[in-house]
Amino acid sequence: MSTNFGYVRVAAAVPHMRVADCQYNANEIKKQITEAIEEGVQVVCFPELSITGYTCADLFFTQQLQRDALLALEQICAYTRNLPIIVLVGAPLKVDNNLYNCAFVMTDGDVVGVVPKINLPNTGEFYEKRWFSSGRDVLEHNVNSIRPRIPTIELWGNDVPFGIDLLFATKDYSFGIEICEDLWSPLPASTQLAIQGAEIIFNLSSSNCVTGKHAFRQRMITQQSARVHCGYVYTSSGIGESTTDIVFSGSTYIAENGDMLEIGDRFQMESSMIISEIDVERLRIDRQRNTNFTHDKHGHYRHVQVAPLERSLEDGSAYSLEFRGEGPLHRHFTKTPFLPKKKESDAYCEDVLNLQTHGLLRRWQHTHAQSLVIGISGGLDSTLALLVCVLAADRLGYHRSQIIGVTMPGFGTSNRTYTNAIALMEQLGVSIHEIPIREMATQHLNDIGHDINTHDITYENAQARIRTLVLMDMANKYNGIVVGTGDMSELALGWATYCGDQMSMYGVNAGVPKTLVRYIVQYAAENIFGEETRKILLDIVDTPVSPELLPTDEQGNIAQITEDKVGPYELHDFFLYYFLRYGFTREKIAFMAGIAFEGVYEQEVIDHWLNVFMRRFFTQQFKRSCMPDGPKVVGVSLSPRGDWRMPSDANFSY
Repeated sequence: MSTNFGYVRVAAAVPHMRVADCQYNANEIKKQITEAIEEGVQVVCFPELSITGYTCADLFFTQQLQRDALLALEQICAYTRNLPIIVLVGAPLKVDNNLYNCAFVMTDGDVVGVVPKINLPNTGEFYEKRWFSSGRDVLEHNVNSIRPRIPTIELWGNDVPFGIDLLFATKDYSFGIEICEDLWSPLPASTQLAIQGAEIIFNLSSSNCVTGKHAFRQRMITQQSARVHCGYVYTSSGIGESTTDIVFSGSTYIAENGDMLEIGDRFQMESSMIISEIDVERLRIDRQRNTNFTHDKHGHYRHVQVAPLERSLEDGSAYSLEFRGEGPLHRHFTKTPFLPKKKESDAYCEDVLNLQTHGLLRRWQHTHAQSLVIGISGGLDSTLALLVCVLAADRLGYHRSQIIGVTMPGFGTSNRTYTNAIALMEQLGVSIHEIPIREMATQHLNDIGHDINTHDITYENAQARIRTLVLMDMANKYNGIVVGTGDMSELALGWATYCGDQMSMYGVNAGVPKTLVRYIVQYAAENIFGEETRKILLDIVDTPVSPELLPTDEQGNIAQITEDKVGPYELHDFFLYYFLRYGFTREKIAFMAGIAFEGVYEQEVIDHWLNVFMRRFFTQQFKRSCMPDGPKVVGVSLSPRGDWRMPSDANFSY
């Protein structure tokens, strides 16, 4: 089985250059090619017109510069022989008395394709139409045209594919090329290239820098990578270009499917390079799910097979362009994929609460219920659900007393959670009902002939089902609906009692994973509620997660810790995200988790809890198949009516 997990290591390089000094520029490019190989890079991309410099202006017309550029290209091409890398460089090329601004694709001593720039700027300092012809002209003629179509050009005795209709493919991935302004056009070349199958887009650019352009360009690259589900590698000219009227900052970016993986430092005084890995498996999965992706596919694109060198080293080991997971990745994986980035935290948390609140208030309005009935344990999940109930009541203009909070102390209820449950309800001004279930549970266990001292699954689930019975009957009594408190992580693991806490009339937390529940409660404590409520909420955040179904210790403290039984929720949420969102294999998820949690968990620990996750996820589907309605909040959900439809008897070792 391949162990590359779909990663392609790419680099965006900015060489130190001199305007019109092709030999110097070629030498700098060769240095960076060597550096890229040492880093295990599979494809390295250099800026637009990196052989000559972008700011040569009318020097582009001179025969000397054109010849020097071809000689430099030939040197770089020869330099790549016996080197396991694909190199993309920019240079001018004269074809049929037209000069084109081109990207050259080289590997193992050959130029495998040349792509001319399509959209030429014609304003201000960027008047490329003065020197270059558009690559579109190569294709815009037919059999009746005076000038025949040019499918190939001759370079150093070889016929090389030439045109804007080229798609490059290795055995592991495919890529396309656009040049600078092509991205800024109303219909970027990368859009059609991606629809045709290009998984990575390389942009050779010489975009200048003005105030605000860096941030705008970053957003545009990120959005384009998301729009066409691609990896996007962008590099632009830097130090050495003429500063007669404009300045070049050497901007570099590597994006993937809407995420910016790497951004290079600008205004470097020496050559620079950024490196990351594009996950083509991730891209393929999103394209597969987007059944509209190829609807606008049109035209004929030529496929150029690129067979990068694979050779044996002195020790007999293979050295190829396939990334095999050896050495550290340059990209990073957050331990908490469901949580927002720090700068987006407030807006993200507001969205979560708004989605939950509006889902609940719509259900409240639709049912014409007079109340919401909710079980309050003093734990995280019931706390978040109660906060959502309060926000829904406030927005509807209902009195908070219409929220009926029911705390039901049982055999495992701790002093801490009981105190917090009562105090929180008092602070929020909801109706408080305390209904101990110890006697009911004892009677029920006696009725079914179960020893009260046998603390097994029957002992635990009896309490959960009695609590649900109480809530349902309270809802009938007060013409209300029962608000469920279980979260998405518990649904994934099946950590709920069937026909117990698994059931409600609307599950407001069903779309919120456990790590996010904790995060949102803390946000609410610090940003929405008053000082006394804040203290209670923060203590709840610090309380260990527990179903509290087993007796407390002698001091009345929690004796049953959920994460001791099923594993750390931060791991399970990581597994859940990449399994549910992308359908990654067990091996790939373990590999990614090993990187994300390095120094936190040993790989053996990760593998153990991943096996637990997979087993529970598959065997507990029957609980999700009949789960109540609840709002989708993050990008995925487990609703059997929406995102996740799965047979309850699927084989979990598949």
